[in-house]
Amino acid sequence: MSYLTFIYPAIALVIGLSFGSFANVCIYRLPKNKQVLTGRSYCPKCKKKIKWFDNIPLISFLSLDGKCRSCKKKISPQYFIVELIAGLGFLFIFLNYDNHLAKLLLIILLLMYLIIFFIDLKHFIIPDVLNYGIIVIAFLKNFLPDLNLNFVQDIKLSLMGGIAGFFSIWIIIYLYKTFKKTEGMGMGDAKLMAGVGLLLGWQSIPFVLFLSAILGLLMVMPSLLEKRKSLKSKIPFGPYIITAGVIYFLYGDVLYKMALGI
Repeated sequence: MSYLTFIYPAIALVIGLSFGSFANVCIYRLPKNKQVLTGRSYCPKCKKKIKWFDNIPLISFLSLDGKCRSCKKKISPQYFIVELIAGLGFLFIFLNYDNHLAKLLLIILLLMYLIIFFIDLKHFIIPDVLNYGIIVIAFLKNFLPDLNLNFVQDIKLSLMGGIAGFFSIWIIIYLYKTFKKTEGMGMGDAKLMAGVGLLLGWQSIPFVLFLSAILGLLMVMPSLLEKRKSLKSKIPFGPYIITAGVIYFLYGDVLYKMALGI
């Protein structure tokens, strides 16, 4: 067995961890409208610049026991989790897909969805620059050679999915505002679902909508029962849309056959 069998996956993992570190920069800076491509990383608590040896993905977090070297205050485990997901995601893509265009597309989507997931989870917003970026990529993929992915690569089916995805959330927003006289879900969720529909087709929308609602309910139920949250509390829906979309992407064929009884 060639040593390259282990070297290439290891390189993919390291590159993924590095991009995970960049994703953390985006998660912290985008909601604050700060530049993500310039300026060194710094501690969000004491604002001291982080030295290069304290900025090594995963290793620095573990060696410092999840604390800033300067102020000794706890660093959010989000930084470790995002780097780990990105690293494992890159490794999964490298090992499971041969088409280079498919790899590139999946890597870009992985990073964009990862950033959206944690920004929405923390700030209850989904930056338009990310949503529109996904929508553009999801539309353009229809003109690429066959990627051999569970993506719809037919312009009509893709557009139908995008429209179905957008209006499935827009209707919920409209009805909630009409009857409750207050904002419920945001338009960022509608744009996010439009991107999912463009990627996966209209058939994915009922499943993604249903599963994301179930996931959201399961996550918030303990807080409701313990009265730490009420039915009027803000709940980020984006992370559940993304999770449901990933499940459909990975197992959509199986789910579709199950639904048809094949």
